[in-house]
Amino acid sequence: MKAYIIKRVLSMIPVLFLVAIFVFFLIHFIPGDPASVMLGPDATPEEIDNLRSELGLNLPIYQQFFQWTANILQGNLGTSLYMNMPVLEAFISHIGPTLSLALLAQGVSVLIAIPIGVLAARKRGTSVDSTFMLIAMLGMSIPSFLLALILMLVFGVKLQILPVAGYESLSSGILNHLKYLILPALSLGAIQAAVITRMTRTSMIDILSTNYIKTARAKGLRERVVIYKHAFRNAFIPILTILGETFGSLITGAVVTETVFNLPGIGQLVMNAITRRDYAVIQGTILIIALTYLTLNLLIDLLYGVVDPRVRLNRK
Repeated sequence: MKAYIIKRVLSMIPVLFLVAIFVFFLIHFIPGDPASVMLGPDATPEEIDNLRSELGLNLPIYQQFFQWTANILQGNLGTSLYMNMPVLEAFISHIGPTLSLALLAQGVSVLIAIPIGVLAARKRGTSVDSTFMLIAMLGMSIPSFLLALILMLVFGVKLQILPVAGYESLSSGILNHLKYLILPALSLGAIQAAVITRMTRTSMIDILSTNYIKTARAKGLRERVVIYKHAFRNAFIPILTILGETFGSLITGAVVTETVFNLPGIGQLVMNAITRRDYAVIQGTILIIALTYLTLNLLIDLLYGVVDPRVRLNRK
């Protein structure tokens, strides 16, 4: 197992390096000059050139890349041009809302999707199954921003029971903290629930048709025991995979939702950095996000061995 973990960690290095190359050159080839944006439209060419020289933007592109990668190897992701703070510090200051939103949205999606997916598999071919799959397909099709606007209109404007925008940190109290996250978590979690529902149903249908499930039923075991103790556990590996993928997408893909609900998370940080051409923040944040994705995939692979011991044996 240790050899497997070391191998997986080492395999992350070339992936991160390719991500770094792609992000760096893509950002620098996008039209727009950070020095011009920082100084404004009234700046003279001399002032812009002086600031570019101060920021190192006048160096050849390959030299800028080598300097950036050398700093990364020393644990330095750079300094934000606008916030005047290290990129890592800026990322940490914005990760709280995003992480809270992702955890709550994942909880919502799991609570909705797994029971519905299991029930749809048990009722395969019936009107119950068709109804749930129709709802799941609708959930996968609706844009997150549209669902967010509908929830804001219903619960924030019409019923006036939840705030439509803003954020309160956990230090203000857990209830006050959750109050501002319920609507964005529902708008994200409902869409993720549609994906998880379909995967749960498919995986359960495959397991429920196996011989050992038929044998368990023939022995007279209770249906609940057959479903949740025998079938669901063996069907959980594909579900665990999709849970890891959806959680990663919740952390990295909540830009639109955070913008709609005005949450000061990673999405807002990246959007502001793109608008201001804050190269260091864009590059460093995307690199951290890529590392987060790779780490999540590694953790999910390790959890396979907990769910199914046969996977653990194959890695020895």
